[in-house]
Amino acid sequence: MTGTTAHEPAHDEHHSVGELVAQAGEQLSRLVRQEVALAKEELAEKGRRAGRGGGLLGAAGAFAYAGLLFLAATATAALSLTLSLWASALIVTGVLFAVAGVLAATGRAQLRRAAPPTPEEALDSVRTDVDEIKGRVHR
Repeated sequence: MTGTTAHEPAHDEHHSVGELVAQAGEQLSRLVRQEVALAKEELAEKGRRAGRGGGLLGAAGAFAYAGLLFLAATATAALSLTLSLWASALIVTGVLFAVAGVLAATGRAQLRRAAPPTPEEALDSVRTDVDEIKGRVHR
């Protein structure tokens, strides 16, 4: 008896099928966890950007609304120089509602075309990983 067993490989480079399957499972599990973490981080960053952008757009909208009110008052006053006050107010009101209708239709069309937020980088990375795994399996 030499003290060695038949189950030990002669070189550390050779692993049993069970060891290789276990390693592949561990690596795949780690890869999935990393991809999920990447997707979470990407979506969180997009959410932060959307929040900041939405806040700034809200503030801009409030200032624009105040400006529009003053513009409407100015237009009404200017038209009242040639028309009666009620007629000039009616004309300005009609123009404002027409602009609101066009903006609403345009906004609705944009919302319909908007794609759902997806973690593009993470999805690309997963596709690359899957292609790499498929390529190695077919060798």
